[in-house]
Amino acid sequence: MSSQQPSSLRITNARLIDGTGAAPVENATLVVDAEGLITHAGPAATAPDAQPGVRTIDAGGRTLLPGFIDTHVHLGVESARQMVRRYEQDTTVETFRTAERLRATLDAGVTTVRDLGGLPAGYRTAVEQGLTTGPRIHTAVRILSHTGGHADFATECGFDPSSGMGEIADTPDEVRLAVRKLLRSGADVIKVCATGGMSSPYDHPDDEGLTEDEIRTVVEELARHGGRPVAAHAQGTAGILNAIRGGVTSVEHGYGMSAQARELAGERGTFVVPTLSTVFDGIDKATMEPYHYEKKIRWSGITKENISAAIAEGVKIAMGTDAAMVPHGRNLRELTHLVALGMTPLQAITTGTRSAAELLGLDTEIGTLEPGKRADLVLCEGDPLADIALLADPANVVLVAQGGTLRKNGLGT
Repeated sequence: MSSQQPSSLRITNARLIDGTGAAPVENATLVVDAEGLITHAGPAATAPDAQPGVRTIDAGGRTLLPGFIDTHVHLGVESARQMVRRYEQDTTVETFRTAERLRATLDAGVTTVRDLGGLPAGYRTAVEQGLTTGPRIHTAVRILSHTGGHADFATECGFDPSSGMGEIADTPDEVRLAVRKLLRSGADVIKVCATGGMSSPYDHPDDEGLTEDEIRTVVEELARHGGRPVAAHAQGTAGILNAIRGGVTSVEHGYGMSAQARELAGERGTFVVPTLSTVFDGIDKATMEPYHYEKKIRWSGITKENISAAIAEGVKIAMGTDAAMVPHGRNLRELTHLVALGMTPLQAITTGTRSAAELLGLDTEIGTLEPGKRADLVLCEGDPLADIALLADPANVVLVAQGGTLRKNGLGT
């Protein structure tokens, strides 16, 4: 499959939600140049005249939004159970299944992802080179954890059923070495385990993971190598505080975000990626390991209280789903949970557009539909400001483009 080149594009008669948090613009026109960059996004009355040879799509009053960014996925596996049974799978077949997950995620309206463990950097290259179609990828490659921590699935006999999901380190010196290995493997972001977790067999969300000093060592080592963001798997309160004090860019999950943790996150400008879908959806005793099921039941109420408070207090939040823990290709259901906990639909959309782009350091390129940005965009049936659940169904996402190149077109034009 060769990489398609963007061509000039003009979308007319759209309700524009540009991702900045501004009110929608009715009867809007978006114009994209041959380099895939937006030259106009606003009222039709102020749009430049149409030029010969430019592909024009009539949105028919549908809603035009930026391509969404899911900042917490695991595209290398299908489910939580498969995460610890990867050794049973044929690696060649799993490569093709991963390509299917990439496609399903893109078709759902997610044009960029941050994979926080389990996806080799080669998939990023494959998408960049047009060898497969999928969201733009930032990947952590593996997850940095201590022995017996959240990313350690090794059995007593020494067998690791997760097939290398984790990078294990137990001292500051080992942490430095682990960071260097991850950078060598092509990591865009380093994910550290500041607490235990729901899906890990040997610990609990309240257990602490890497220490504050070890987390700070990660941050310092990355600074010596040009800098990378640090995402902290952090569910219990003590580990969340360690992560923020250690200097991480984002707290992933954040279920135990106490008042103290929320205040500290606000002071430091730390993002929270609450992954509400994995707490509230897909709790099925028949398909989950018993320890995973029991933890989720306990933590759902805690999460509701703390993340609702974080929203009310204005903590910086970016959209992330923990896809694999919940089904791939249903990423935008996360927005319904954010609204249920207190956001307006417009605020929820912004978490998956501008805010998510800021977290990934891509906000000068994507995340909003503004002149000079790449034309990553989604066209949706109906008005998601009236019903945010419209975006949760990929069937309502009728058009998806990356850099002006159409990746999904259900309009037949």
